Amino acid sequence: MIVPSPPYDHLCALTDHNGIFEHALLAAPRREHGYCVDDVARALIVVARERQQTVELRRLAATYLRFLESAVRADGLAHNRMNADGEWSDNPAMGDWWGRLLWALGTIAAQRGDPWTRARALRTFRIAARERSTSLRTLAYAALGAAEIVRVRADDHIARTLLREYIRAMPDLPDPSWQWPERRLGYGNASIAEALIAAGSALDDLAATTQGLQMLDFLLSVEMSDDRFSVTGTAGRGPGEKGPSFDQQPLELAALADACATAHAVTGDPVWLPPIALAWRWFTGLNDSGTIMFDAETGAGFDGLEPGGRNENRGAESTLAALSTYQQALRHGLLTAP
Repeated sequence: MIVPSPPYDHLCALTDHNGIFEHALLAAPRREHGYCVDDVARALIVVARERQQTVELRRLAATYLRFLESAVRADGLAHNRMNADGEWSDNPAMGDWWGRLLWALGTIAAQRGDPWTRARALRTFRIAARERSTSLRTLAYAALGAAEIVRVRADDHIARTLLREYIRAMPDLPDPSWQWPERRLGYGNASIAEALIAAGSALDDLAATTQGLQMLDFLLSVEMSDDRFSVTGTAGRGPGEKGPSFDQQPLELAALADACATAHAVTGDPVWLPPIALAWRWFTGLNDSGTIMFDAETGAGFDGLEPGGRNENRGAESTLAALSTYQQALRHGLLTAP
């Protein structure tokens, strides 16, 4: 039996000629809230990962890449927010969006396909990489894009420099009971570990790879309960904090699935595959509220898991997280029907 790719209907519905709208009221895009680079970068990665490319998906990719190119200023700073009229509504700066932008551009630059598109992505990557963030999480997103480039361009100086700087920025982990570089878990946690694994692998730095794998293993131990994921909610989680934590965001599951997929690719160890399956099963109801978090007909993801159910809005971040997790489960032969 051939398992189909996820439906992209809702992704298409959230996207217009500018980019993908950030928020939705139920399934309807909230156009008045505009767009953000964070979500457009996520969307470009999801579309690029789809193996069954269609005319529509290629159109979406072109829209998203154009959006990201226009966000970057000549000095490397980047806008994040655009209003519904297609005008940037913030000043160029540094933030998570800068790191996610580099992640998406690196993904496109490393792809097979149209050489002109790859060249555009690499050019914009190099412009944005003139700047640097002091945020570990932001640097992690950028490192994931740099690792993609080094995978196909092993001597790329700019990408290798980003990876080395990320490894140097990683704090030591002296507390054996809390193998994490932050005092509390925040958001998108697994990306921090994934980036260290990817950076170590790309630079043949065994110590960095090993530390990243240890961090991911620790994170899995904290985020699991009774053979299911019970991920950190919006309030964060620190040492000794137990029990379900809400509002759980789909982004956490997508980051965990991505990180475990990278760990498997680097090590070849099948121990990293079951968590990918469990991440997808979180969307199909194996979670702390027993609630389905994915619309199998449209491909929409619901905005958050709550104690009594779910947030019924279906915005860009949650939809892209669901689609990304579906893709990873499908890629590794772990998909179960919604």
